[in-house]
Amino acid sequence: MSRASKPGRSYPWGPARPRIGRRTLLRGAVGGAAVGVALPALEAMLGPSGAYADGTDPGPIFGVFFWANGVPWHGGHGAQQAGHPDLWTPPSTGPGYTPSELLMPLARHPVSVLSGLEPKTAIPANPPGQGDGHMRGFMVGLTGDRIRPDGFDHPSHTLTALRPSVDQHVARHPGFYGDEPSRFRSLVLGVSEARFHDYGHWNAISYNGPDSLNLPMLRPSQLHDQLFDVPADLAQLGGRARVLDAVMEDAAALRARLGARDRGRLDEHLTHLSEIQRRLDRSAATCEAPARPVDSGDLDERLDQMAELLAVALRCDLTRVFSMMLTSPATTHVFSHLGVPDGMHKTCHDGHWERVRAITAYQMEAFARFLDVLAGTTDATGASLLDRACIYATSEYGEGWKHSTAEMPVLLAGRACGALNERVHARERGGNLAQAHVTALRAIGLETPSWGWNGAETTEPVAGLLA
Repeated sequence: MSRASKPGRSYPWGPARPRIGRRTLLRGAVGGAAVGVALPALEAMLGPSGAYADGTDPGPIFGVFFWANGVPWHGGHGAQQAGHPDLWTPPSTGPGYTPSELLMPLARHPVSVLSGLEPKTAIPANPPGQGDGHMRGFMVGLTGDRIRPDGFDHPSHTLTALRPSVDQHVARHPGFYGDEPSRFRSLVLGVSEARFHDYGHWNAISYNGPDSLNLPMLRPSQLHDQLFDVPADLAQLGGRARVLDAVMEDAAALRARLGARDRGRLDEHLTHLSEIQRRLDRSAATCEAPARPVDSGDLDERLDQMAELLAVALRCDLTRVFSMMLTSPATTHVFSHLGVPDGMHKTCHDGHWERVRAITAYQMEAFARFLDVLAGTTDATGASLLDRACIYATSEYGEGWKHSTAEMPVLLAGRACGALNERVHARERGGNLAQAHVTALRAIGLETPSWGWNGAETTEPVAGLLA
């Protein structure tokens, strides 16, 4: 059974009507160069089963939402953190849980809570400091693996990943997009510009692999231009594509004369060139553009602008994978509108529990507003983007006062085209954080026999989440 025809989904099928292809373009010319404007999903592209006329279905959407510095500390994070109420963990488990105080803003959406989870990767003794929550919790939470020990330096907070983050794993997986990826395999977005350091890990949550970060687009105007601008040198794109074809052919001939290590380096380079080729081939096709936004310094307004643009991109199938970094790891963002005078990182370490509670509540309200936009945007099947989505939301550790990685905050939002049960609280004290990844990946239809490395390996999803 296709995802589009699963029980529980309804579609607005009307009388018989002509069918058009999913990739139909509106064609024209700009400066003598042929251009095409992609259409959003239309009912005329759909068959009676909810699939597109070409036999495909709308497919799931995968996203990551990240906020900084965990949640307010309590006894579940350690004996030293006891004495404060747990405002995060819902009091009941199973479907239809009662939301906790901090999760109340999300109650209007299909959001499940996975509580009690923690990293299970090994922590090598050398170099020292690899157990630091800012770094270890982040790496396991976003990649399923530990920090790369080679090159790690705790005093300078220098680190990198061993493998791609989960968003890039999905974007590259052959089972997700199939033979016809969207124009952008993924969009990497952010909101706050505050940074703990201006280098490396502290600037992004999306990794291609070791020493390869995907820096987020932080300005709505930048995202708008990336999605909707017609390149000024459009007439030259065809020539550039032909040049790449020639280079690829020559490189393939060269490969046969190289040793194994050089072949590996060349293959990696060819993969990069192939992605450039694919983007060039599709660069003339854009969705109908909304008005170009005026960038705002206000966190709320900027998030709303980014969410609206992302929703258009998802609706028009310009991408089906994204990451949204509301605040960066160990953020120094000053939430002055909440009466907090210092950056959040300092606020945590100074032990201002009530201020951290107010900031966490605000970040959850921001996540709820982000989900509002996806829930309010429908495609031609009548399903909202949130119906199709599996959004994995987390932070870099459990709490920021002592950097505890116990009780990592993990949420799964959306229905994943009916593959996720909604509004479930699943709790396993001391459970394996990598199970959350197994759950999310299987929900979007990716075969995941195992996930996690260096002690975090697991074959099991979180019980009760998959439909």
